[in-house]
Amino acid sequence: MIESAVLVLNRNYQPVHVTSVKRAFSLLYQGVAKAIDDQYKLYEFEDWAALSTTGECIVTVNRAIRVPRVLVLSAYEYLPKGRVRFSRLNIYARDHDTCQYCGRTLPRSELNLDHVNPRCEGGKTTWENVVCSCVPCNLRKGGRTPERAGMKLLRRPFRPRWTPLFRGAIRRITYREWLPFLRVEDASYWNVELLDE
Repeated sequence: MIESAVLVLNRNYQPVHVTSVKRAFSLLYQGVAKAIDDQYKLYEFEDWAALSTTGECIVTVNRAIRVPRVLVLSAYEYLPKGRVRFSRLNIYARDHDTCQYCGRTLPRSELNLDHVNPRCEGGKTTWENVVCSCVPCNLRKGGRTPERAGMKLLRRPFRPRWTPLFRGAIRRITYREWLPFLRVEDASYWNVELLDE
């Protein structure tokens, strides 16, 4: 429970990070962030701790405190840079630990990376040319293009955009409390200029 995920928003209600419950409680307790409930009401630590403990909670020596699933940072208004680092872990995350040739989802220990256009033919090691593949498919393809090997890619490789969920790609679980802040149509509700009528 303490290592489960909490969505962190900047003070403009834009997602910037996914953190652990442990870190979320630390931010909340220090006053760096406020918890937000499903009615979009903000709570400081003491107010949050005083709420009823329905649902998931952390039990301390003298009380149970409900786990916040969304925090709003009090002073931070920036968005992180939108670049995703090119790494083995991020390629596995982009491809959802799924072989891009046969479609099997496997543990990462049974996967490797494949150059769609082989390096021996000038293929580059880039987001647009490297995919996740299982060992049997990689051996079958060898140093050929998928077409020459009689294989088909599930989808063309691409450079992913940064999102807080991609940054926390190890965590696959999302929570219903996150949805208003992750969907474009709901996010626009928070970012529209309000007029005094």
